[in-house]
Amino acid sequence: MSADDKSDRRYGVRAAIELKVDYKRLNTFFADYTKNISRGGTFIATDKPLPVGTDFVFALGVPSLADPLRLRGKVIWTTPVAEATRANPSGMGIEFQYAPGERDDKESAVERMMVSELGPRLVEKLLGRAPRG
Repeated sequence: MSADDKSDRRYGVRAAIELKVDYKRLNTFFADYTKNISRGGTFIATDKPLPVGTDFVFALGVPSLADPLRLRGKVIWTTPVAEATRANPSGMGIEFQYAPGERDDKESAVERMMVSELGPRLVEKLLGRAPRG
């Protein structure tokens, strides 16, 4: 899949940010890092991306929060190690998944995290509006 195909699948403007991500797959625990994040999803840099279509729960370690932010996600695209470049590292594109009624709370939590890590002015520019509280 080309980089152009991937950009078409991204929902929302993404901010470059590196946060620790912990998740489990088939009794194996992984600790990788995000490379960017938006209200709708994130990119997790990893040499062992999960298969496209995989649903999983992950914990996003945010320095300003006492507990990790737990989110559900779905792998919507991957870049295997063999196809990775410096500009397009190996990993997986994740679309956040929400249970009925939790979208606003989770999106607000991601926005608060972005404000905490990036500052309100940059987040406002990225979102095109003032962040929600």
